[in-house]
Amino acid sequence: MNLKHKAFVLATALLAALSGGASAQTEIHWWHSMTAVNNEWVNDLAKEFNASQKEYKIVPTFKGSYDESMTAAVAAFRAGNAPHILQVFEVGTATMMASKNAIVPVGKVMADAGEKFNPAAYVPAVAGYYTAPNGQMLSFPFNSSTTIFYYNKDAFKAAGIDTEKAPATWGDVALAAGKLKASGHKCPISLAWQGWTQLESFSAWHNVEFASKQNGLGGMDARLKVNSPLHVRHIENLANMAKQGLFVYKGRGNVPEASFVSGECAMMTTSSGFYGNVKKNAKFAYGIAPLPYYQDVPGAPQNTVIGGASLWVMAGKKPEEYKGIAKFFTFISSPEVQSASHKRTGYLPVTNAAYQLTEKSGFYKENPGTDVAVTQMIRKVTDKSRGIRLGNYVQVRAIEDEELEQVWAGKKSAKEALDAIVTRGDELLARFEKANKQ
Repeated sequence: MNLKHKAFVLATALLAALSGGASAQTEIHWWHSMTAVNNEWVNDLAKEFNASQKEYKIVPTFKGSYDESMTAAVAAFRAGNAPHILQVFEVGTATMMASKNAIVPVGKVMADAGEKFNPAAYVPAVAGYYTAPNGQMLSFPFNSSTTIFYYNKDAFKAAGIDTEKAPATWGDVALAAGKLKASGHKCPISLAWQGWTQLESFSAWHNVEFASKQNGLGGMDARLKVNSPLHVRHIENLANMAKQGLFVYKGRGNVPEASFVSGECAMMTTSSGFYGNVKKNAKFAYGIAPLPYYQDVPGAPQNTVIGGASLWVMAGKKPEEYKGIAKFFTFISSPEVQSASHKRTGYLPVTNAAYQLTEKSGFYKENPGTDVAVTQMIRKVTDKSRGIRLGNYVQVRAIEDEELEQVWAGKKSAKEALDAIVTRGDELLARFEKANKQ
């Protein structure tokens, strides 16, 4: 073999090795909306999966807030370069379900890849939410959360309030807020995700309808019901607390959460997924408790509704890429990975096995309150409390924010604002129904 031929053979072998190496690993792109400590969690999950095998590489990318990432994914799908996996918050579920050509049901992805997948293994309140009327699971439960109550034990102690007994009712909350203010606290309570916590979860917790047709789960012709006497009473009470400086509005979405971690606000209703942030960054003793309720409402407290997000598989990808997605889903749903994620973040363990593993580990006993989200979600579920699945829901949430802000600013009464939410929201629901009629 002459030198030229030798060089050619070596170069060919090198190219083959390089191309073999490149094609051996299939990249799976995952767009998400996790920030701060939860962003670190997502990146760690990808690293763990990538280290566990050599065929696939999960590439997580932060794409902005939930509504921003959803908008970006729609544009990317139309342009033919959508991600493989898209994290979508629960309010986008009905919209994704209606986008039949853009998604592949997770049940099909798992079955085609030969991966074991049993929807019955998932916590019923979680699995049911992401399941179509025909029984097929459409998206993969990921960071499922629910609304819970956080309070600053150091602030309670300074105000002479029992630190081991969280306010159970809204009357208790008002009394605690009064004592906190009297002790010099400038922000006794604030609310994150106000529409989710004070209208949606509030409805399920009190076993009253948020919307007709089982809150939208029973059909696209659902309409809002949030101007009931109970809803008006609650928003009126919060408006009165705002006037007295007991409730301080701190903004939309999860923006108010920073005011709890900093110690500025002493009480807060928000996501169980806020736990990781509090655990890591709060410089005070804190407590976690169930949502407050009105004790004179029959059937209260009932159960809270699901929040957080699920993972949707986008259409138009290659068979080997779908296989990688299925392998990743199997990995993140293992009891060990699920339990570790639950302990780290405060998101729900989405499988029964993960919940049992966490319980056996003694985690709930060692960390009081960390089981609140789970027990709130696994109470007896009624047709009024199974969840909320409405079309154009992202926009409905924006309307809730706009109208509630008018109440907190003293520009509208509770009744006027809730009537406006119903009128404006129903227009969006009717539009969605018309656009998606079979």
